[in-house]
Amino acid sequence: MRIELDRPRCEGHGLCEEAAPELMHLDDDGELIIDVPEVDGPDAAAAKAAVRVCPVAALRLAS
Repeated sequence: MRIELDRPRCEGHGLCEEAAPELMHLDDDGELIIDVPEVDGPDAAAAKAAVRVCPVAALRLAS
């Protein structure tokens, strides 16, 4: 599975980072950086949680 970010949509709320800090983080400018774009196993559950909590639907998972 691949985590995809719609960068223009992202507002930097950081809820995804809280849900999956091992996969992504906000940089000093509030831009989301996806550290691990390809996920499987336990990381897939964290990625799904990050997608679910995004209030502006800027994240999605693709096969």
